[in-house]
Amino acid sequence: MPASDDAMRLLFTAQRGSRSLAGEELLKALPSATRETWLSPEVGVLRWPRSWRDAVRALQIAPPLWTRHVCPGEVILPLARHPQDVEALVEAAGPLAEGLDRARPFSVQTRLLGEGDWPYGRFELNEALSQDWVARGGRLDVRNPAQVLSLNVTPEQAYVGLSWAADNLSNWAGGEQRFRRERGQISRAEFKLLEALAVFRIVLPSGGQALDLGAAPGGWTRVALHRGMRVVAVDPADLHPSLGQHPQVRHAPIVAQRFLTEDKRRFDLLLNDMRMDARGSCQVMLRAYDHLAEGGTAIMTVKLPQRQQARIAQRALSDLTRRYALIGARQLFHNRSEITVALMRL
Repeated sequence: MPASDDAMRLLFTAQRGSRSLAGEELLKALPSATRETWLSPEVGVLRWPRSWRDAVRALQIAPPLWTRHVCPGEVILPLARHPQDVEALVEAAGPLAEGLDRARPFSVQTRLLGEGDWPYGRFELNEALSQDWVARGGRLDVRNPAQVLSLNVTPEQAYVGLSWAADNLSNWAGGEQRFRRERGQISRAEFKLLEALAVFRIVLPSGGQALDLGAAPGGWTRVALHRGMRVVAVDPADLHPSLGQHPQVRHAPIVAQRFLTEDKRRFDLLLNDMRMDARGSCQVMLRAYDHLAEGGTAIMTVKLPQRQQARIAQRALSDLTRRYALIGARQLFHNRSEITVALMRL
């Protein structure tokens, strides 16, 4: 059944500590929306009296910084918390298949929100809905879907909606993009860079040169190496032993500021995950601008204090875009008290 007031719902996900900032930025970008409830500490619901396409257009004009995932709730189904809910959800989602592009792959993304025992699991729901939509002519691709049937289930009701994956801000349910730990991985910081490359759709140039500022122990350096790049890793601290003798890595054991003063080369990629306050890190990146080749990309994290996060983040973006073109900025799943920023030299 549709929402009783004929308005759809927008479900959004953000970190617990940033959820109020996410709600505020969405209400600013979507002035027709109104707050409704929180389904979990990280998932909120807005009432939206217009179309999903209208919401997508508005968020393209004002890209969210604190919201990592958004999806439509076109159908709201009361639940009995009984195994028969599975069949009821399959039936309720059926009419949405009329909007499915059968030439493009889809996936079902289910989230169970709330505490307690469930009479069914996430994978059971995914399988039941996927089988039904495949029978309706859909082409299932869990790893790389172009379309997503989003299913957000609470003990009381379920929210169901169909959207293009690109319009959800992330291809992953709730923006929870997870990576398998690889053999030889140096640090979990690698996940931050891998997620940034995926979310901002950045392809690193194989054979290009990267400058990794504040590189130790070398997680981001390792990611660039695996993309076929040569890396100058700048940090007074030691790199991981696996990088020490790597032929594609040159370690400059000095601080970033000194390197940028003494070395005049240009690089295809600038990386910066330094443990430095937002203002200091941005100043380093502004100095590094002249070391970036035309058309080159820069990826950095901006560390944020517990207070005034929004003001400091916006100030950092304002400073950076005095010189760089902004590709995107977001608090990603693998970020903590920081945002990830992708930049370009035009």
